[in-house]
Parts: sequence; structure tokens; C-alpha cells
Amino acid sequence: MTGNEQTKFLRNKEVLTGIYLIVAATLILMLASRSSFLYPCNDWNDANSYFSVGKALFNGKMPYRDVFDQKGMYLYFFYGLAYLVSHTSFAGVFLLEIILAVFDLWAIYRMLKLFLKESTTLILTPVALAVSFASFSFYWGGSAEEMCMPFLFWGLYQSVHYFKNIYPHRTMDKKNLLVGGVLAGVVANIKFTILGFFFAWMMCVAFSFLAKKDLKGGIKACLVFLLGMFIPFIPWIIYFGINQGLYEWYWGYIYINVFVYSNLNGNGPDIGERIYTLSKLFYWIIRQNLIYFVFVIPGVMFSMFQKGVHGLARFFILAQCFFLFLGIYIGGPQYPYYALPLSVFTVLGFIAIGLAGEAVFGRYKEVKLAGGRQIGQAISLIVCLGIVFTTSMNISFMSQKKEDYFLYKFKEIIDETPDATLLNIGCLDAGLYTVCDIVPTCRWFQTQTLPIDDVLQSQERYIREGQITYVIARDSYPEVIWEKYELVGKEDWFLNSDKFTYYLFKLKKE
Repeated sequence: MTGNEQTKFLRNKEVLTGIYLIVAATLILMLASRSSFLYPCNDWNDANSYFSVGKALFNGKMPYRDVFDQKGMYLYFFYGLAYLVSHTSFAGVFLLEIILAVFDLWAIYRMLKLFLKESTTLILTPVALAVSFASFSFYWGGSAEEMCMPFLFWGLYQSVHYFKNIYPHRTMDKKNLLVGGVLAGVVANIKFTILGFFFAWMMCVAFSFLAKKDLKGGIKACLVFLLGMFIPFIPWIIYFGINQGLYEWYWGYIYINVFVYSNLNGNGPDIGERIYTLSKLFYWIIRQNLIYFVFVIPGVMFSMFQKGVHGLARFFILAQCFFLFLGIYIGGPQYPYYALPLSVFTVLGFIAIGLAGEAVFGRYKEVKLAGGRQIGQAISLIVCLGIVFTTSMNISFMSQKKEDYFLYKFKEIIDETPDATLLNIGCLDAGLYTVCDIVPTCRWFQTQTLPIDDVLQSQERYIREGQITYVIARDSYPEVIWEKYELVGKEDWFLNSDKFTYYLFKLKKE
């Protein structure tokens, strides 16, 4: 084979691999995420809140100051891009999830390929992601944690590659340090509690410099990493600086999350209580997400005790696991989707499985039948669909009908009013902003789960002054609403064993 023919062959091979990863990501998410076209809608409050803030961002409003939610700016930017695809559905979010999942799969593929044959790698890659997205922690789809996954996967790939192929012979070069910092910077601007992973990442890399008694090099490495981490902040420093909103950015994202939302302000439990609580919590997280922990735990053990590794290479994975878990849960609040980033280590279990499989079947030659590899990949995709279909908590919601949702019943009422405005009280964004294509006009456009008086007081003021056309309330509403509003819709909504009642009020005509 000539040089040109070989180049063309490799290029075609890469294209086919890329197509395979795209198909795999689409099929997995088609079943796993409620943003998919197979579901009537994704009415998860959190995801709709991100969509509303992203929509507001792309309509000239400043997050934190004009519309409030407490996640990071890249999350809202991603959701804003999704809004450009579809204003009234999660079609754009589904496309966004697919794109990010392709990057997940690409990183998994690269990691598996460090240890396994090409054919084994291609078969195992989709399954490693399927068990993660079929888990309870994936939740309804579209979480901030899901948006962080590609950056965690690629950070893990960097560290695995470094400690397998480079350490202890050479230290990490500046390019990879800079890239690692950029990955951490993006995560910092989505949900900074997940940064524990990158703290351990840089700590272990710094220790690799110290192991060579290169203190100066270790300090330089940390500075290069911090420089990379700073780069993703630059667009938002410029954005908030131009709009004189730097303090609002700090207050809404850092202060609220650290000193209000969490219990790290000195009023929480002592160290002993935290250790006990975190230990018990970890046990329940494993039980809820056993589908991927059956791969994570053996994978971490494999990374620590495999033959031929040196020093830090035995412990860097454990450090990343520990600090990722600690960063997520040390603050106190806990929701099912918080655990999703821990599934990034699932790939380690599949490395161990792949090596074991190749050792057992290594005496047999690879299948030479025409299309043999494609058959293996097709079976892998079928297995992925089977895993998600039999395990995901979302599958049963496919049977629901769009016309039965309270959102679309309320939408018919709101659509009768041109240029309607909306206020969501009693819960996070119920999804009415999305289905009605309404840009929030109030800072506290939804009722936050924050122990601050501003939220309810401001919302009552909006209602008392009749600032908005419609108000959607869940389960209860302030008595002041009857002064200027009338009830135009009421719907009960059942979610698992919980029953909610949603009310729709309309501003009375003068």
C-alpha cells in the first residue's frame, strides 16, 4: 500500500468511526433523554430554568441581574444556542446533548484504545456511555452535570495517557497542562462544585514534578494550568465588565452557591458528622446507580493494582474520584443527578473487561468474514438500546400524550393574548416559558429554592403591581393575587406518587 493509499484508508476509517460514534450517541440519547423526540416534552424544572435563562441571554438580558438562576454562564450559553434551534421545544437541547455525547464517546474511544485492540474498543465504547446514561443519576436529561461530562472525560483521558505512557520518564508538557486548565475553566463556568476532579488532576501532575525534585517546574506547571483555566473566563469577564455586572456575576454564582445554597458558611455539621453523612451518602449513591458502579469500583481497583505501574500512577484515579465526590457533596445539598460525574470512571471498568476478554480469546484470530467488525458494532448498539430501555427511569414517560400535559392546556389559553408576559411562582420553571416562547421579564421569574426573602417579596410585588399578564402557581399562591388577577386554568399533575396542582391566573382588564 502506497503512502497516499494508506492515508486515504486511515482517513476513511476515521470517518466511519466518527459516524459510528454519532449514531451511538443519537440512539442512546433517543431513549435516555426526555429531550428526545420520542417523549412529549422535557418538563424538568431545572432544565427549563436553564432554557429560560439561555433564552433571556440571547434576547439581551443579563443572567443574575435581569433573570436569576445560580448555575454558570457556559450552561446558559449552551442552552441559548439550543433555543436558536427551537424556541418552543427541547429539539435544540437534544441536538446539544448528542454533540456533547459524541465528545464523550470520542474520549472513551481514545482511552480504551490506549489499552485495547481497535475492534474491542469500538464494541465497548458505546456500552460504557450507555450504562452511565441509563442510570438514575442521568435523571431526565439536560442537567448541568451532563454538560460537564465531555470535559471530565477528556481530562480523564489526558491523565490516563500521561500516567500510562509518559510518567515517570518525563513530566507533562505545557500544551497538555494548558488544555487541562481550559477544560477545568469551562467546568468552573458550568458548575464549579465539579472542579474537585481537576484539583486532583493538577495535584497529581504537580506531584509528578516533585517526584523528580523539580519544584520550579511544578510551580510553572501549576501556573500554566491556571492560565488555561483563566481563558474560558475571559469572554464572561468582558461581557459582565461591559455591562457593569461583575458584582452580580460574583453574587449570583459564587456567593449564593457557597454562602446561601450550601452549608459551608459555618452553620453546618462538624467534621465528624460530615464524614459520617458522606460515607452513608456514598453507600446510597452506589445502590441507586449500581448499573455503572459495578464497572467503576473494579475499574478503580484495576487502575491501582495493575502490573507495571509506578508510584503516582497507582493513586491518581483514586484521588480524582475522592476529590470529585468531595467537591460535589461537601456543601450539603444532594439530588439524584449530582452523582452523574462519578460515572466518568465507568470507562476504567471496561478497560479491565476488554483486557480480560482479549486475554481469554487472544489465541483466536480476529473474525475475517466480510462485515465481521460491523456486525460486532451493530450488536454493541443493540446492547446499548437494551440497557437503556430496560434500566432508564424515563422509558415509561414515552407513553404520555402531549395534549394531556397541563403545559399545553395552559398554552392554549396564553396564546390568545398577544405579547403575553409570565411569572412562575411556587416552584422552579415549570416549562410554560418554553412552550409559549416567552422571555422572562422579571429577575425572580421563578421561585428559587433559596432561603432569601427577596424572592417571595419581589414576586408578591410583581403581582400586586400587575406587572405581568399571566401567573402560573403550583399548589399555593399569595392572597394578594385576587386583587388584580382572575383564575383562568387549573390542572392536577401526577409525578410518580406525588400530586401537584397548577393554577393559571390572568391579569384582569381595567
